[in-house]
Formats: sequence, structure tokens, C-alpha cells
Amino acid sequence: MAASGQKTKQAVKPMEVSVEAGNAGEAAWLDDDGRPRRTGTFRTASAHIITAVIGSGVLSLAWAIAQLGWVAGPAVMLLFAFVIYYTSTLLAECYRTGDPATGKRNYTYMDAVRANLGGAKVTFCGVIQYANLVGVAIGYTIASSISMRAIRRADCFHHNGHADPCRSSSNPYMILFGAVQIVFSQIPDFDQIWWLSIVAAVMSFTYSGIGLSLGIAQTISNGGIQGSLTGISIGAGVSSTQKVWRSLQAFGDIAFAYSFSNILIEIQDTIKAPPPSEAKVMKSATRLSVATTTVFYMLCGCMGYAAFGDAAPDNLLTGFGFYEPFWLLDVANVAIVVHLVGAYQVFCQPIFAFVERWASRRWPDSAFIARELRVGPFALSLFRLTWRSAFVCLTTVFAMLLPFFGNVVGLLGAVSFWPLTVYFPVEMYIAQRGVTRGSARWISLKTLSACCLVVSIAAAAGSIADVIDALKVYRPFSG
Repeated sequence: MAASGQKTKQAVKPMEVSVEAGNAGEAAWLDDDGRPRRTGTFRTASAHIITAVIGSGVLSLAWAIAQLGWVAGPAVMLLFAFVIYYTSTLLAECYRTGDPATGKRNYTYMDAVRANLGGAKVTFCGVIQYANLVGVAIGYTIASSISMRAIRRADCFHHNGHADPCRSSSNPYMILFGAVQIVFSQIPDFDQIWWLSIVAAVMSFTYSGIGLSLGIAQTISNGGIQGSLTGISIGAGVSSTQKVWRSLQAFGDIAFAYSFSNILIEIQDTIKAPPPSEAKVMKSATRLSVATTTVFYMLCGCMGYAAFGDAAPDNLLTGFGFYEPFWLLDVANVAIVVHLVGAYQVFCQPIFAFVERWASRRWPDSAFIARELRVGPFALSLFRLTWRSAFVCLTTVFAMLLPFFGNVVGLLGAVSFWPLTVYFPVEMYIAQRGVTRGSARWISLKTLSACCLVVSIAAAAGSIADVIDALKVYRPFSG
């Protein structure tokens, strides 16, 4: 019996042995998946979402509303807010596979797609996600260079007067931004630096708040609200065809401002275990966050349009609707650059990690890939230095080829909106909840997805048409 008892004891799982040995206290600090206990709440999840949403996309909203007018502009923004909130609640249900309280956790958006859909849809999701990240890297390079150039121009206008054109190329600033990114890209897990999100939040609210304040001040200075019910007028400088294309591009700009669905699963993974369920907490956090963000977006977009009417620039802080106080514009644009330097790395880290994991599996014994030298915060290897530097150089060259902030933002918003914000959440929810094919709910969800696909295609067409129109007079690398 003693021998039998010893054999039984040896057959016990390691975790059970640990608990029997008196380490039950350690188990109390772990969640059901063996990871350290999560402590996130409704408040922290709401803060994470708001911080993630409010970014450089807010700067193009005044231009977007100018294309649509006082009636359609705010209405479209509210419609996007509702759709994104609704599909986010569907996505929240897909954090756990199976039982909503005890099912297997999905740690990333891709994990959720793999668990609920699988097959070719996982590949499709990966292609869309990584293509979107590359596009964001290009867009951030453009936006940061425009802000750096705007600092120089603001100072020039202040000293030489508004009649001086103060022309300068954005190419040197793109090269400078790229050089900084090559250095920062050698820091492993840059996106995990604890203070990065705090800096990003402070910078986002700084430049957004300055843009809103200047819009209010300009409206008061004008003595009234500018703009019209139908948006920019057809006439001098704007044909009926351009009006249509730009109105469609405005949809893409608004979609880009709300693009945060692909990080919601990661935010939900910080929420403490039930009760209440993570999905319930996440839905409440999303409701508050989308409402707060929409109010803020409405204020920024509408006050920008009220201040400038049809002349609203595609970037509120660099289009020089404002000239003074020049130092406040400088502060806002410095905040944009600081924010985008970090944001570029956060968005590129998944691409870096994906390629480096693939290379390690493909050539596991290669010293070129595996050999690493630690120098302070940097982890240097020949492969990492070569590959990451090449990626940064490539995105910089593309940015120099197409330095059109508004067009790129609209295209990114249009391309990512339907698949990442609508299609995958809808399909995962249908699979997760077993929604019967042909039922009223199934038809409603599929109709929503189809309508959003049409919107995405139309918005992408508008952005591409505007890029083609701009290329007719633009010389590559001319800045």
C-alpha cells in the first residue's frame, strides 16, 4: 500500500504537488490560465481605450466635416461611433472561446480569429493587420515630418510676416524621423516600456486640446460660425467629381480616427477575472470610451469647421489656418512628433517580431540571426540591425514618394475599417454564439457587414482618386 501510495503521489500533476506542498498562496496570485492575476477594471480599461483612440486622426476631422457639411458631417461621425461601439461589443464576446466566464482566453485579436474561425481567414486577417501596420508607419512618417516642417514655418511666419511663403521641403524631416526610428528599433520590446502609454496620453491630449482651443478662439474672433449645411461648395477649384471623391475620402478619415478594434482584445486581457465577466466590463468600458471620444471628436471637428468653413485644412495644426500664438502651435506640433516617434515603434514591433520569429525558425543555427550583443537598452544583432533598418528606410522612401497626409489617412481608415472593425467581429460572434444561418439576427449582422464593405470600398476609391489627382502636379521627392 505504501508503494502504491508513493506511485499515486508521483502521478499527481506539478501544480497539484505545489499546492499540496504548501504553496497554495502562489496559486492565489495566478489566473485560470496560469498567468499572473489580472487587476484591470472598468476604469483602467476605459482609460486604455481612450488613450488608444485619440491620436493624430483627430487633426483631419475638421477637413472631413468641411467636405460633408453641418448636416452629414456630424451625422456620419455619430453613425461610425454607433457601428464601432456595436461591433466592439461583439468582439468582447470573443475574448473567451466557449463559456464566457471559464472558456479559453484569447490574448490577441489574431488568437480570437484563429480560435473562432481558423483556416484561410486567419491568413486573411494577418495580411490585413500587417499591411495596415505598414501603412500606419508610412502615415506616421508623413505626419511627423509635416509637424516638424510646420514648426519651422510658424517661426518663419512670426518673424517675416504672413506674406512670406516660407517654403521648405518635408524630405529632410522624414529622413531625420527615419534615422531616429532606426536607433529606437534596436531596443527590444520597445512597446512594453511602462511609461510609454503615459507619454502618449499626455501628448495626444496636449495637441488635441490646443487644436480645439484654437478653433474656439478663431470662431469667436470671426464673430460667428462658418460653413454650410452641405459642405464645401462646387465652384472655383472644386469640381462636382472632386466634391464626390473628397466626400467619400472624408468617410475614410473618420474611420481612421476611430480605428482601435485590433487592440481591444489585448485591453480586455488586462481585466481581472469574473465576476463580473470580462466581456461585461469591456462592454461598459467601450460604451463610456466611445461616447467620450465622440464628444471630443465632435468638438474638435466641428470647432475646426466653424473656424475655417470650406477652407478647413486637412491637418488642423499644420495647414496654417492659425498663425498665432506661434509658440502654442510649436508646442502642439512638438507634442505630435513626440507622440508619433513612440507610436511608430509600438505599431512596428509586431511586424519586427513576426519576421524575426520566422527567420529564427527558418535558420535556427545561423549566427547572423542568433548572435546578439547587449549595449545598454539596445540588443544588437546583424540580422535585426539589417532588417529593421531596411524596413524603416522603405517606409521613409514611400512617405517621401506620397507625402499626402489627408489622402493616406483616408486610405488607411477605409482599408482597415471593414475587415478589422466589422467583418471579423461579426463572423467571430456568429461562430462563437452559433447564430442560426438565415435567422433574423444572422441576416441583420450580414447586412451590417455588407453595408460597411460598400462604405469601405467607396472611401478607399475616394482617397485613391484624390491621390491620383494630387500626383498630376506633384513631382516625387520634391517634398
